[in-house]
Amino acid sequence: MAIERGSRVGTPVAAGRSPRHRADRVLRAISLVCLVAGAALIAGFGFGMAGGVVQQQQLTDGWRHQIAQSAPPPSPVDQPAPNLTQPIDGVDFAIRVPGLGYYAAVREGVDSTILYSGPGHYPGTPWPGQSGMVGVAAHNVYWISFPRLTKGDEIDLETRYGTFKYAVTGSRIVQPSDRTILVQGPGRHLTLTTCWPTWAGSFATQRYVIFTEQTYPVPPSNEHPGS
Repeated sequence: MAIERGSRVGTPVAAGRSPRHRADRVLRAISLVCLVAGAALIAGFGFGMAGGVVQQQQLTDGWRHQIAQSAPPPSPVDQPAPNLTQPIDGVDFAIRVPGLGYYAAVREGVDSTILYSGPGHYPGTPWPGQSGMVGVAAHNVYWISFPRLTKGDEIDLETRYGTFKYAVTGSRIVQPSDRTILVQGPGRHLTLTTCWPTWAGSFATQRYVIFTEQTYPVPPSNEHPGS
């Protein structure tokens, strides 16, 4: 078969970048943007937590000084004066976990501005020693070792009117929307909440909850569940 003059056999596709090549370049650019944004997010989180750790230490040191000056009674007071159940210098009370060597001042509130610098007391829940359930939350970075706690382990709440002791009764992993963990009931309890998994930082998607009951002073018999 004759070939017309001027025709070309095996001529390549028109010069320039193919659509697939351009798409690959776009995807690489998007990946780079995402990588930079992720690194910036992690760096910002780390910087914020570093500042939070410093602030937590300052609050805890201030609390220790305050307690040393006020000299709480050796035996906890069940009905403290109203001025002792409100924040002073930004701090409500302190939490101690002997088995973990943990000790920190607790502020009022559980929003992000509070929890970035340590544990916070759930507003509307009782104060230590009062009838009902005391609620305390913290960022998982601060409580990363708390899942090691088991049934019977001691947790103390140190207040201006004495120290109250609690024993762990159990734990649970729940969704952030589960508010049943904060429902009040009979007895005197302490409930701790943090984000889960504890190693996931701000990327955690669930909540880890530790339940306890007050062991010292022993609550009145008429407050025990089922009494």
